[in-house]
Amino acid sequence: MDRHPPHHATRRRVLGTGAGAALLLGLDPLAVLADDAVLRRKIPSTGELLPAIGLGTGGSTGETYRADTAEARASLDAVVKAMLAAGATLIDTASTYGDAEAVIGSVVAQNKLRDRVFIATKMEATEPKAGAAELQRSLKRLQVTKVDLVQLHNVRDPQQSLAMFRQFKAEGLTRTFGVTSTFPEDYAAMEAVVRREKPEFMEVGYSIGDRQAEERLLPAAADAGAAVLAAQPVGGGRSPLFKLVKGKALPPIAGEIGAASWAQFFLKYVLSHPAVTAAIPGTTSVGHMEDDLGAMRGRLPDAGERRTMAATFDAMR
Repeated sequence: MDRHPPHHATRRRVLGTGAGAALLLGLDPLAVLADDAVLRRKIPSTGELLPAIGLGTGGSTGETYRADTAEARASLDAVVKAMLAAGATLIDTASTYGDAEAVIGSVVAQNKLRDRVFIATKMEATEPKAGAAELQRSLKRLQVTKVDLVQLHNVRDPQQSLAMFRQFKAEGLTRTFGVTSTFPEDYAAMEAVVRREKPEFMEVGYSIGDRQAEERLLPAAADAGAAVLAAQPVGGGRSPLFKLVKGKALPPIAGEIGAASWAQFFLKYVLSHPAVTAAIPGTTSVGHMEDDLGAMRGRLPDAGERRTMAATFDAMR
């Protein structure tokens, strides 16, 4: 991910007692206490509170987590420890993200972190036999017997049934289930599935630069009682947010909402939508992870401030 340093102060400086500082001092970053003010959102189907920033391991992270190498494991190890030290728990991956599941499984198992992380993965199969085989492969790679969330990746069929996922939950292979898409051409199909099947989660592409989900998908998720994971919240292939703001100073409203960087500006916009449960920016950098996690602290913009933020960003396009 191409991003430049925050305008006001680096997250490493702002989080001087956080995971980055702990790593530099040779301390155990998992022993650093998280701030009590960390933003958590309720998962409607379970009632549990999920920290509002997680970690994505998909395309926007480059290729680092896609290859099961010592370098990939070391990178993820550092990022996950930074995430946990700041009070976050969610790691999002997929069966199609190269070796990402295996890298995550190795890091979680070696650090004995299973009880401290919320593991979400995604699968492609839509038929029970193929789906069962794909999920078993994911569980083996993740080195777990159960995931916290499994989602049907990139829903395209408006008639798609989620009976297979309910069966996985009944069998104790997942705690919750859901659907995903980051392709606007498939949003009508996913809306139909969400409204009819009422999944426990919906993951969708959503950022200040890609607001299509606001029109129908986020309201559909709210109506269905589905938690929402915002994918690509600081921009994906269709929304190069950091390129648009490169070299530009943060607007005055950033200071008003406590956003110390463009990443926090983008993430606070996403998290301020009432339907969004958590955002999952992808990164391989501890510094970027700490920067992103800063969006969980301080207040979020209100409706009027959201409009100002969107208009400010749109004027830069």
